[in-house]
Amino acid sequence: MTSSHGFHPYHLVDMSPWPLTGSISAMMLTTGLIKWFHQYNMNLLILSIFAILLTMYQWWRDITREGTFQGLHTSVVIKGLRWGMILFIASEVLFFFSFFWAFFHSSLAPTIEIGMNWPPYGIQPFNPFQIPLLNTTILLSSGATVTWAHHAIMEANHTQAIQSLGLTILLGFYFTLLQAFEYIEAPFTIADSVFGSTFFVATGFHGLHVIIGTSFLLICFLRMFFCHFSSNHHVGFEAAAWYWHFVDVVWLFLYVFIYWWGG
Repeated sequence: MTSSHGFHPYHLVDMSPWPLTGSISAMMLTTGLIKWFHQYNMNLLILSIFAILLTMYQWWRDITREGTFQGLHTSVVIKGLRWGMILFIASEVLFFFSFFWAFFHSSLAPTIEIGMNWPPYGIQPFNPFQIPLLNTTILLSSGATVTWAHHAIMEANHTQAIQSLGLTILLGFYFTLLQAFEYIEAPFTIADSVFGSTFFVATGFHGLHVIIGTSFLLICFLRMFFCHFSSNHHVGFEAAAWYWHFVDVVWLFLYVFIYWWGG
């Protein structure tokens, strides 16, 4: 491949301001959350969210240009992107492993501070066969529809790819709305012993990952609408689909161990 960097198949990225603006925005987000918790002022938090969204849009725009219009995503670069996504998902697995470790540490040997009982006395856990079971059905269905979209792309069936990916995004939004309703109606809070802490941290971070995954798929939907993907060049969609399947699997563990067994 001929490029400004020489004759090689690798992509040496140009100078970009987005890593810097992303880091500053993340620092503003954490600081804004602290300010909101302690001073009940959301100004910095709202500004940080706006800065993060702006950075995301412009960074995705540049990567889309590199991979779609400039032809910089060669087979070697695509292989590196795939391995990068695999390693990122592996780090996310370890991230959730720490939450399950905390949950099992507290539930298998309840301490005297919580009455040596699990769930602790006074805690009314959720019925696993109501909203949690519905959410499980929704996420498993979304896993099927995103796989349908992947096969449609590989078979160059643009109409089915658009329809199935759009359905996946709607299911992701539906899951998020149901989890928000569940949190609003929860009979306990994050401050209610180690049960509330482990429950809301584990399910809350999973909910955040669902929102991120839905955003990822939404970007892929827009790119698919503009015909950026082909049957042999759709690494961006592959990464989003892998991430979505990871989110599905984590939810299955959350449902079985935290909602069903742990409750």
